[in-house]
Amino acid sequence: MKIPSDKLYRWVFHIILWTIWIGLPIINAGENQQHRQFTLAIIPVALTNIPLFLLNSEWLIPQIFRKKGIGPYLFSLIVLIAVFATLQLFMKEWVVPDELLRFHWDIFWAVVPVVFVTAISTGYGLITYFLDQERHRREERQERMQSELSFLRSQISPHFIFNILNSIVYLIRSNSPQAEPVTIKLSELMRYMLYESADEQVPLDKEIDYLKNYVELQKIRFEEDVEILMNIEGQAGSQAIEPMLLIPFVENAFKHGVGMIREPVIDISLKIVGEHLYFTVKNKLGQSMEEDKDNSSGIGLRNVRRRLELLYPDSHRMEIKTADEWFTAALDLTLAGEISPKEKIRYETALHSR
Repeated sequence: MKIPSDKLYRWVFHIILWTIWIGLPIINAGENQQHRQFTLAIIPVALTNIPLFLLNSEWLIPQIFRKKGIGPYLFSLIVLIAVFATLQLFMKEWVVPDELLRFHWDIFWAVVPVVFVTAISTGYGLITYFLDQERHRREERQERMQSELSFLRSQISPHFIFNILNSIVYLIRSNSPQAEPVTIKLSELMRYMLYESADEQVPLDKEIDYLKNYVELQKIRFEEDVEILMNIEGQAGSQAIEPMLLIPFVENAFKHGVGMIREPVIDISLKIVGEHLYFTVKNKLGQSMEEDKDNSSGIGLRNVRRRLELLYPDSHRMEIKTADEWFTAALDLTLAGEISPKEKIRYETALHSR
């Protein structure tokens, strides 16, 4: 069982603190026999500082300080000090032999250790409290981000299915012999979309394969009606990428770059240089569509822009522009994560087993 690091640090702190608290007086007693006997006899009294410490750090601070404020907390702290000082005073009389009571037998030595332990526990408790608060805030931000990403991915899936089904319907209606192989290719794409897109990251080469399959399907659909260019440079190594991140660029081009456009062209360029990925998708526009294009990049590109802001906040640059009857969407992305060979084998095994 793996112990969380924050709990491990706390356990180590307590072990060190109480080892020093109990052991140091014994060591300091040296060869003085009476002092040593007194130190050993008073160990039960010293051990009462542990519940004092924990009551303050684990209960008063989270429950009283957090919920009711500093005033009630200070009052509770004074009461706690008074109770434990009185308890230790009477315990000394009970556990320490009469001949040793002359060692540290007064109110001062009953209150000072309690105040000292309380001060340490207050500092410790406040630090751990604020660290816990910060950790909870990070977890909440992470959960909100994951929820938003899940929502954004759910938007992509219906959009993708709608476009591809249109392709198959077109082929079936035209009695194209390509209908069956396209349906098989679609099943491969759907497998990637439904299963692999649920992963946090996927191998870059798998995302590129998915992109190629999608483009091939569109080539079959449009045949000679649309000029589709695709150029890929560089080798995808062990880089990892957010799944379904590149396809919205291409979907957007096919959505707005074909149809009522003279000599439509879809130009896709992907270049890998080390950890950098440069991805550009261009499509021709009809004059009647240019104003719409200036104000919209489609749900897919708005979606992908938000995903990039969440996942690659400081390692991407996305540019969308319209010029000379061309609409261009460009992405410059730094791929920070890598997939280990072992993880890649696991990924491949899971993919083929589905």
